[in-house]
Amino acid sequence: MALQWLILSYVVAAEVAIAVILTLPYPMLVKKRVVSLVSLILQPAASIVAFAGFQLLDLYWKYEHRLMCSSEVCTATERDRYEKSIYKAQRNVVLCAAGILLYWCIFRICKYNKDLEHLEELEKRCKAE
Repeated sequence: MALQWLILSYVVAAEVAIAVILTLPYPMLVKKRVVSLVSLILQPAASIVAFAGFQLLDLYWKYEHRLMCSSEVCTATERDRYEKSIYKAQRNVVLCAAGILLYWCIFRICKYNKDLEHLEELEKRCKAE
C-alpha cells in the first residue's frame, strides 16, 4: 500500500524540480528548449492527475468507512492507531493536492512561455513588413 504514496511523492518532487527549472531565468534559446522538452513530457505526465484523483477518492472512501474510536471503550493503543491513520490520511491528501496543483502550474507556465514565443514571432513579422 505504501508503494503508491512513494511513487506519488517522487512524482511531486520531480514536479517541484521541473517547476523550479522552468521559472529560473535563462537565455531565450535555452528557455525555449527547456519549455519544449517539458511540453513533450507534459502529455504523458497527465496521468498523474488521474492517479492523484483516484487516490483522493480512495482516501475519501476510507475516511467514510473508518471505524471511529471516540468512546471510552477504546484502549490507548487503539486511539493512537486511529490518530496516526488520520494524520497519514491528511498527509496523503496534501500530497495528492500538491501533485495536481503542481502539474497545473507547470502546464500554465509552459503555455505562457509558448504564447509569449508566439507573440514575439508575430511582433517580428509585423516589424518586418
